[in-house]
Amino acid sequence: MTQSPPTATPERLLFRGARIDGAAAADILVADGLIVEVGAGLSRNGATEIDVDGLVALPGLVDLHTHLREPGYEASETILTGSRAAAAGGYAAVFAMPNTSPVADTAGVVEQELALGEAAGFVTVQPIGAVTVGQKGERMAELGAMADSRARVRVFSDDGFCVWDPLIMRRALEYVKAFDGVIAQHAQDPRLTEGAQMNEGAVSAELGLTGWPAVAEESIIARDVLLAEHVGSRLHVCHLSTAGSVEIIRWAKKRGVDVTAEVTPHHLLLTEDLVRDYDPRFKVNPPLRREEDVRAVREGLADGTIDIVATDHAPHPAEAKACEWGAAANGMVGLESALRVVQHAMVDTGMLTWADVARVMSREPARIGRLAGHGTPITVGHPAHLVFHDPAPMRTFGTADLEGRSVNSPYVGRELPGAIRWTVYGGLVTVADGAVLDRPGARS
Repeated sequence: MTQSPPTATPERLLFRGARIDGAAAADILVADGLIVEVGAGLSRNGATEIDVDGLVALPGLVDLHTHLREPGYEASETILTGSRAAAAGGYAAVFAMPNTSPVADTAGVVEQELALGEAAGFVTVQPIGAVTVGQKGERMAELGAMADSRARVRVFSDDGFCVWDPLIMRRALEYVKAFDGVIAQHAQDPRLTEGAQMNEGAVSAELGLTGWPAVAEESIIARDVLLAEHVGSRLHVCHLSTAGSVEIIRWAKKRGVDVTAEVTPHHLLLTEDLVRDYDPRFKVNPPLRREEDVRAVREGLADGTIDIVATDHAPHPAEAKACEWGAAANGMVGLESALRVVQHAMVDTGMLTWADVARVMSREPARIGRLAGHGTPITVGHPAHLVFHDPAPMRTFGTADLEGRSVNSPYVGRELPGAIRWTVYGGLVTVADGAVLDRPGARS
């Protein structure tokens, strides 16, 4: 599943001294959109030389769970602004969730999104199709037509809503087998979460807020892994957030169920205690959980039970967050901060290596989404999708770090390690010396 390359002409670039996947330093020569040579002391050969000495080089990141809002909600984000935010975060590809207006439930809408992503040119924008018409959960959408369209959709989700009807979920799992698709489930029992405002537990009781119980997530995951096993199909669990969910996925994988799961950066770091100040930046679905859940999802990511990190980048206009807690929208932006949060929560704690980061933030998301040409190792012959990250600095994350249209980040004012210095998409520089370019490849 590939998209047309950007229209600009890729440069001939020589990156000197990169630590590929955090290992020993090497030079990387890029030409015609490909990696053409990797090794020590490479000759310049007319290439533009870029000093990346000591920077960690990773394959361009891939986000399996992004909300770009276009068409319909351009006040929050557009495909262009979201693509720039992705490039700032080191991404070369994002999968766009279908909760747009109109909903991405037809071949026409997903092809429109594809074309807008190609026109922007900062990253590959791969549409995700809705499972049900209008994401209403009543009847299946045109899965086959979207799969056969120019967008070649392979991931289907009603994210934001659970595919709650077990018969529809079963039929969807059966249907996508024909083209090696996957159903990405938003695991939330709607009856168990009516009016929910935060994680159910001691803190919600203390604050007098209606709780979102862990079992509302875990019961849907348990049902769906059994359905996937019965049907023999692929299931992906979105934004897993509880210790119990980790155990269910671990159990299912031991049984041989073809299930994958993602965790968001915010569920790797932030806890329900942040809700005590009623700051709507911390309102999200699924909600921030207990410290015990944070430890469990970190361990699940470290041992491979959880397959990937996905941002669930969810931009909102200022008025949707500048209000009282109960009226505020759920969601956080996360593309620009994801790699820094993963470094803080997982690499600096010794739970993941940089090679592991390449796996959970690039290779595996591309594999799950069947996105060819992405997530490939930094070796000769592969597309030149690259990010060069400096793990050394510790600095405060601020609104100046945000390249998208919305600023609802939970990390504003928080110190995070690392800085993305260069992002390369298909041989085109999209971020140079830490700054997102006006157009891919348009360096002065």
